[in-house]
Amino acid sequence: MAPPKDIDGSASVPAFYGKELRWKREAAGRTLQQTVEGCFYGVSYLSEIERGQRRMPMDLARHVDQVLRTDGFFARRCEDVRKAKQGAHASYFAPIAEAETRARTIEEWCNALIPGLLQTEAYARTVVRATHPLDLPEEVDAKIGARLQRAGLFDDPKKPEYWVILHESLVRHPLLPASGMADQLDRIATLARRGRIVPQILPWNAPTRPFMTLTLKFMEFDDEPALMYTEGPYHGQTVDDPALVRHYRKAYDRLRAAALPPDASLSLIEEAAEDYRNGKQRS
Repeated sequence: MAPPKDIDGSASVPAFYGKELRWKREAAGRTLQQTVEGCFYGVSYLSEIERGQRRMPMDLARHVDQVLRTDGFFARRCEDVRKAKQGAHASYFAPIAEAETRARTIEEWCNALIPGLLQTEAYARTVVRATHPLDLPEEVDAKIGARLQRAGLFDDPKKPEYWVILHESLVRHPLLPASGMADQLDRIATLARRGRIVPQILPWNAPTRPFMTLTLKFMEFDDEPALMYTEGPYHGQTVDDPALVRHYRKAYDRLRAAALPPDASLSLIEEAAEDYRNGKQRS
């Protein structure tokens, strides 16, 4: 077996943290498998933390501290690493952006805005300017760049599997001038035609009003528990309790059942894009 690749601890705070984790683990004479025994996380998860590629969850940090007898070191440093990986994302969203890169499936319900993973630059700029009107131009550009970078997920032809339910108002009520809305809807349609996403439209009169006040985002992974995320303009909440995730999942399934089928939804999106291009917007 080839020796593990050396970690450049000077590259970043997460890399320094990961290198220290590997050093402490090896000094304790423990393998990755022995270190994760008794927790919910797998060997590959811990290995990627050691390489600075993943954020250490607090429950895993406490487990590692107990197993390696490191007196709470890794739990105390979790917040430092989280801030270092945050970048231009809001603090509550940074862990979700990171989790997207590991997800096997991502499923979203969006009632107020087209989701960030699907936004064009023009759409993202309008949203950022509306929600953060006092941001300096460079701060706006950084937030938009971070949002657009997330869409690199779709460069992989197979992973993650992405499913999104959009309320019809997001297609019918323009957030941008007509040409910008046409471009935005074209982006969604192009990804759908490539087979990278599955969009569904929830009609205006769908009998699902109790579930229409929250955005819902579900992620499933190969070697960690599923989670659900919901947010408003200035806050976000991650739910990882399995029972709660199941409850919210049922609500999402009801929304999906009430939505138009994928083919009909794609046709509606493409027709709306054409209407915007031709000045024939329908309400």
